[in-house]
Amino acid sequence: MRLLHTSDWHLGRSFHREGMLTHQAAWVDHLLEVVEAERVDVVLVSGDVYDRALPQVDAVRLADETLARLAASRARVVLTSGNHDSAQRLGFGSRLADAAGVHLRTRASEVGTPILLEDEHGTVAVHGLPYLDPEATRVEWSLATRSHEAALGEALRRVRADLASRPGARSVVLAHAFVAGSGDDVRPSDSERDISVGGVSIVPTSHFAGLDYVALGHLHGRHVLDERVRYSGSPLAYSFSEAGHTKGSWLVDLGAPREGGAPLSAELVASPVPRRLARLRGSLEELLTDPRHADAEDAWVQAVLTDVDRPVGAMERLRRRFPHALVLSFEHTAPAVGGLPARPAAGRSDLDVVEEFVSAMRGSAPTAEERALLSQAVDACCEDPDADPAPAGAGVGAP
Repeated sequence: MRLLHTSDWHLGRSFHREGMLTHQAAWVDHLLEVVEAERVDVVLVSGDVYDRALPQVDAVRLADETLARLAASRARVVLTSGNHDSAQRLGFGSRLADAAGVHLRTRASEVGTPILLEDEHGTVAVHGLPYLDPEATRVEWSLATRSHEAALGEALRRVRADLASRPGARSVVLAHAFVAGSGDDVRPSDSERDISVGGVSIVPTSHFAGLDYVALGHLHGRHVLDERVRYSGSPLAYSFSEAGHTKGSWLVDLGAPREGGAPLSAELVASPVPRRLARLRGSLEELLTDPRHADAEDAWVQAVLTDVDRPVGAMERLRRRFPHALVLSFEHTAPAVGGLPARPAAGRSDLDVVEEFVSAMRGSAPTAEERALLSQAVDACCEDPDADPAPAGAGVGAP
């Protein structure tokens, strides 16, 4: 059986205020092309179909078109909800969708009930686990503790109880969680929402031992935790921290059942890249003139300027060369406040103290115009020596 594992579509998301819906629609076209060209039997979508629980109308329209096209394709679909989705909204009409071969699994009450598929080697039991909120799951399942590990542990207990009743069936599990083993170098991206409970979010990879294939969602980077336990990552980049990612989906071939697990092979099908990401650092003059940055001129750009003095109109000037520059920041080169030289303030004016602070933090003295502004600020903050003294006993609210 041939599986296509994808996740974290985040339909409706923007990239630093740049709309992504057109790029997401182009990726859906790519997805359908892969299904037909690679003769995919099952498309697995491991959560975060939408970017928000109440998605915009255009995102809902694109999701509807996508699922309709997949229903008309050669593939079956198993889709679960993620932590960005509203389980109720995404799961609406799931019983009707089942009849079309699109299986939406968004409710904890359905955990342990698989979608049963057949190929020439027999049965494949696909268990779609939605994102399991630790508190809601603790209440619904009467768990002793509130944690991601407890929720997934109980879900997998139910999965294994079902599989025990199906000897010879191969197992595929979809889960949306932060999963890692002790030796895994798994790092979240800036575009992922924190799901930690009490500072803990990681579920050990060992929880999935013995399953034929585990299709994970939530992390936006592609990770292979084990030959059989993988993250597909998001199909498009959603933050500059993903600049080095190769986005795509896993094309997985699941062979005949055998002791120790069905034979499995997986290869990455790379996604089309709508626009490259570039992270640049240097002085404004360097970025505007250095020929090494020529390949970033058509990219979405995040720039960090190292100029000692902040250039005037930096973003406007940057966009003359990099019209798709989106993020601009300035490298902080000032000393920490605790590291400033301690000079006694006695005998010096307030303005002298403030000027020294500005000079130390910025690395240069205030200009004449800045000094005049600082003088006004100091005068406004200082006690007025000409003010009439308050009458004895006067306080807040006194006439």
